[in-house]
Amino acid sequence: MTDLSASNVKFTSRLLEAYGLLIELTDEQNEVTVYRIVSEFQIDTGTYAVLQKDNGIPEDEVEILKIIDAADGKPELVTIDDDDEWEDVAELYDELTLPFED
Repeated sequence: MTDLSASNVKFTSRLLEAYGLLIELTDEQNEVTVYRIVSEFQIDTGTYAVLQKDNGIPEDEVEILKIIDAADGKPELVTIDDDDEWEDVAELYDELTLPFED
């Protein structure tokens, strides 16, 4: 695990600016799901998006995806294939959103 820290996070809005608050993603079975952008941030390992299904259930789990630049220059979402990277980013997101405990 790397030493990611909330103090190194830079919040971004590339997805929001390019696509708006809601994003439609298509899975391997060609099923479309609408997600709401919860957060976008950049750290040393890349830029990430936190998405949540836009179904009105605030307790639904979030999805964390990596933002890369497509050939046309627009932001594109990809799955984080590296388990360590995914865990580091998920823990960092938890640190950013969970109340601080002494």
